[in-house]
Amino acid sequence: MTARTDQAEITALVDRFFLALDTREFTPGWARPYLTDDASMAAPVGSTRGAEAVRTAETALLRFAGTQHFASGVVTDAAFGTDHATASWNAYMVHIHHSPAPDPLFVVGGRWEATLRRTAEGWRFTTMAVHVVWTRGEPPTPETETETETETETETETETG
Repeated sequence: MTARTDQAEITALVDRFFLALDTREFTPGWARPYLTDDASMAAPVGSTRGAEAVRTAETALLRFAGTQHFASGVVTDAAFGTDHATASWNAYMVHIHHSPAPDPLFVVGGRWEATLRRTAEGWRFTTMAVHVVWTRGEPPTPETETETETETETETETETG
């Protein structure tokens, strides 16, 4: 592989991962095209590893009615002849609250850092960390989180019914 190919593949992985977060199609195994089974994630809501990292990401996103993540300036460093790389990028992350609020948006500007491993299926994240640089608006409140969890549980009960 060449540095340009690695850069393009890793940038596409970042874009597809952010799209997956925003489309919220959290079916079993949804994260396999993006994360290794032992991947770790660090975010303001906590640090986790493996399957728990995936569940934590899902829970954090479901606190909101919707999200939109934008990545820019993806910088990669893949050591020639190895299956390991690092990447970092700027992110603009928009979160829409479930309930009406004076400002329905919680917006975060930050920087992501990741390590990656090339697998037989392509590049996968092994570690990911988001570093918040600034925010605007109110983060979700514990009451909002409780309401959202109850709504999700009710929807699940109705579906299995």
